[in-house]
Amino acid sequence: MPPWHPESLAARLPFLRRRARLAAETRAFLAARGYTEVETPALVPVPGMEVHLRAFRSAFRPHLGAGRPATLWLRTSPELALKRLLVGGAGRVFELARVWRNGELSPRHAPEFTMLEWYAPGLGLDGLMDETEALLRSVCPTVVAHAGVTTDLGQAFERLTMAEAFRRHCNGLDILATVDAASAEGGAAALHEAARAAGLALPPGLGWEDAFFHLVLTHVEPAIGRGRATFLTHWPAPQAALARRDPADPRAALRFELFVAGLEIANAFDELTDPAEQRLRFTRDVEARKQEAGEEGWEVDEDFLAALAHGMPAGSGIALGFDRLAMLASGAQAIGQVLWLPIAIPAD
Repeated sequence: MPPWHPESLAARLPFLRRRARLAAETRAFLAARGYTEVETPALVPVPGMEVHLRAFRSAFRPHLGAGRPATLWLRTSPELALKRLLVGGAGRVFELARVWRNGELSPRHAPEFTMLEWYAPGLGLDGLMDETEALLRSVCPTVVAHAGVTTDLGQAFERLTMAEAFRRHCNGLDILATVDAASAEGGAAALHEAARAAGLALPPGLGWEDAFFHLVLTHVEPAIGRGRATFLTHWPAPQAALARRDPADPRAALRFELFVAGLEIANAFDELTDPAEQRLRFTRDVEARKQEAGEEGWEVDEDFLAALAHGMPAGSGIALGFDRLAMLASGAQAIGQVLWLPIAIPAD
């Protein structure tokens, strides 16, 4: 049945009504903590800088008033726009943003979905974890479950560094020893050798990043965020993205992801404010994207770097998959159950 069919909608309606309440509760929680809800553009010149995300391309064709033809994209995240507002002095802000990621379709993914992002000048990563934990306790049942995995949100959330996660779940492998602190790059040969020494199988020929994620997906993620929620913190520096490196150990980045009931639901940074370092990372990202055959891309976001050079306040920010949060709050087992009208994708 099509998703608009009365029987189809009736089956989803309990989940959808819970989603509506969840949105109201989330807004109330953040407003009570001094956040202002904002709206930023969905159609942008640069959709995001993550190398492995695919965007939907569009175009501006002037026919009324000023302007010239330009390639535009549907955003993969509101992050770069929200940080511009921090530069402008907006203070604590949040957005329930529609975002688009091409090619993502599964029981946990949709090519169009809702991202909850909030940013707090002056708040460190520990404070952001406290706030995120409080939000989930405020808007979700005490016990949540997905795909047979149950998490008790009444228990204190685990805070586990990536280095400790590898030691614990990858037979003692020292992941940070495979990272060059000076360049913030990972050594593929070093990681393959460390995996062999730990008795872990890696497919041959993988670069550092692919080998790292193979180990995370195979050994780390299945072991965390189950009985209790887990913040997986202090990611290796090659995975810093827009996060600051840890002053105490530059091989690590001040980043966390949150896992609940086996679901990864949030990604957060202690925000990088150095425009020179950010330019280097963006440039590497652009080159990496160009090397992926058949993928059209975009250049460095110069306007964002100009804003960063103007001066962004230190602080932290988080992107939380709102649809996945709605799944946990409502008990839905597939993302389509919490979407009012799931996008129509042609069948195989």
